[in-house]
Amino acid sequence: MTGPAAVQCTGVSHSFGPTRAVDGVDLEIHPGDVFGLLGPNGAGKTTTLRMITTLLPVAAGRITVFGVDVARRRMAVRRLIGYVPQQLSADGALTGRENVALFARLFDVPRARRAQQVRGALELVGLERDADRTAKTYSGGMIRRLELAQALVSSPRLLVLDEPTIGLDPVARSSVWDRVTEIRAATGMTVLVTTHYMDEAEQYCDRVALMHAGRIRALGTPAELEAGLGPGSTLDDVFRAVTGDRLDSDEGGIRSVRATRRTARRLG
Repeated sequence: MTGPAAVQCTGVSHSFGPTRAVDGVDLEIHPGDVFGLLGPNGAGKTTTLRMITTLLPVAAGRITVFGVDVARRRMAVRRLIGYVPQQLSADGALTGRENVALFARLFDVPRARRAQQVRGALELVGLERDADRTAKTYSGGMIRRLELAQALVSSPRLLVLDEPTIGLDPVARSSVWDRVTEIRAATGMTVLVTTHYMDEAEQYCDRVALMHAGRIRALGTPAELEAGLGPGSTLDDVFRAVTGDRLDSDEGGIRSVRATRRTARRLG
């Protein structure tokens, strides 16, 4: 690898009161990779993403995005990142085009280039024909693709996706991943994704890290992790071995369950 890592975490920790949500995480993501951050609810995945995206302070340790320090140069880091949170960010009362244009203004895309970049982002996710419909008429898969367009309108170098296919049926899940794969191939963009779906991580991620109780417990390509566990092992088997077969930790709590259910209901 030449040049700085897309994301470098060194000794990163974060606590909420007495609860250590992230505990000494060391992580390196290579430019151009699709990197999966996996783990049960409460493992620390979303907290890690929020520190990388500057939405939470780095309480201990250091994070850089393409060599730019997250704590010292927050605005510079934000210009490098497109972020699709787990909770929905599209406004149902606005058209698809208006939603993406709003994010273009928020990301300070120059006025002279704004219309072109909005149109380009909608084309990347396959929504150009439906751009002038209100978002409330979109299907769940279309909403997720609209949110991808919102994140892409500023031409980020790092795309961060927090559970992008939660609540979607298998066809819509495949559609979202097809678009992510096409965008990555066309732009060379780095993608950092969290998901509960091991089949998605196995199929689409170049490398994965398995988190449990705030720490990285396993790191490598899906094939390397499966081989390390033994012949015939799957990523599901690795996940169960790392987490002790617990899909939800106590730290995930009712908030995480409620957030997941709200998102699933809104995506239909």
